[in-house]
Parts: sequence; C-alpha cells; structure tokens
Amino acid sequence: MDEFKKFISKGNVIEIAVGLIMATYFGAIVKSLVNDILMPPIGILLGGIDFSAFKIVIQPGVAESVKGAGDSIAEVAIYYGVFINTIITFLIVSFAIFLLVKVYNKMKEKMEKKAAEAPTIPPAPTKEEVLLTEIRDLLKK
Repeated sequence: MDEFKKFISKGNVIEIAVGLIMATYFGAIVKSLVNDILMPPIGILLGGIDFSAFKIVIQPGVAESVKGAGDSIAEVAIYYGVFINTIITFLIVSFAIFLLVKVYNKMKEKMEKKAAEAPTIPPAPTKEEVLLTEIRDLLKK
C-alpha cells in the first residue's frame, strides 16, 4: 500500500490521466476529420460513394410485426463501410503519433548531444575539503 501511495504522490497518475484525456479527444478530432472532411471528397472522387453507408443486410428491419402490435424489428447488418472509415482513422492517428515520436526523439537526441558536448566543470571543494587541504599543507611545512 505504501508503494501505491508513493506512486500516486509522484504525479504519474495525473500525467497518465492527462495523456488519456488528450488521446481521447485527439481521436475524436481525427474521427471527425476522416468522417466529415476526408471521406466526402474521396467518395465523390470514387463516383459518389458514401463509405459509411456500405453494409451487408443480414435481416431487414420491419416497421410493424406480423401481429400488428406496433412493434418494430431493427435491421441487422454488417457495416463494413464504417469499418473502412475506422481503418482510415487509425492510419491517420498512427501517422500523427509517428511524427510526434519522431520529433520528440530528435529533440531528445539534440539535448543529449548538447549535454555530452558541454564541458563538465568540477564542483567547488566543500568547506571540509578546503580545511583538510590547509591542514595537509601545514603538516607538510
């Protein structure tokens, strides 16, 4: 339990939560980009096709049941067009994350290179070291 408390107090949980929230909304933005901006022109270029309407109907929907009680039966279908949109969304998100990681790695590499090139200045001696050096020099005399 103590280890869990240390984990939470370090801030890792907050960083993970912020990352998850950002990823969720980033995914929503990309989904909207694909469905609302990219797919309509692609559909027009392919002859007026709307990918989200592609489906294989397994059981057609019925407005009223045979008994006439006002019950309706929903359509059962495989919506493979929505699946195509989801694949395109995934590819765009994956590419965006790839670019983000690539930029991060370049920045990290530059920072590590800069840190390696920087001359290391030895730390100033502590008061004890100064005193011990003076004592040593006095003993030599």
